[in-house]
Amino acid sequence: MAFAEKYLFVPEPVEIAGRHVKRYHVTADPAGIEPEVEKAAYALLPELLPEPDGTPAASFAVLHRGGDTGAYLNVYSWVWDNVLHFAGAAAGQPALDCPDTDPAHFVRLEPGARNWIGCVWELPPIGHERDAWVRHMLAPDRPDLAGYLADALPAGTTGPVPVPSSGG
Repeated sequence: MAFAEKYLFVPEPVEIAGRHVKRYHVTADPAGIEPEVEKAAYALLPELLPEPDGTPAASFAVLHRGGDTGAYLNVYSWVWDNVLHFAGAAAGQPALDCPDTDPAHFVRLEPGARNWIGCVWELPPIGHERDAWVRHMLAPDRPDLAGYLADALPAGTTGPVPVPSSGG
């Protein structure tokens, strides 16, 4: 199977459990991620957020709908002023100890067994978010949380390689 980039969708940020969460969706489906998968993922998201530590309460989430039955939620939260905290969940992927193949049945991935932070399609937002955090929160004399929240990776694809047409 040849590698192909996937579609990247960028929904508006939301506030969950007192944190501002920027959102990225990754999928091979040009229609986007199924609403039931999105709803189930964001229902679990509060469990994946760290306790406040004085750092502005900002996170970003990458929701990835795999090409099979799997769906993945990677949540990255800014802590200790300049450090990313990671927590993840998966659905529909028995290889990751999911109880079934339902892509809307998310379970938290416990640290230790697999310390994965993302696959090739999930990584592009990390680079952008690092630069945005420095640009808006660390470099200026006064942190600009609103500027950070407005600074998202553009929707399109996960990389420079065009997404192939669905063949129809």
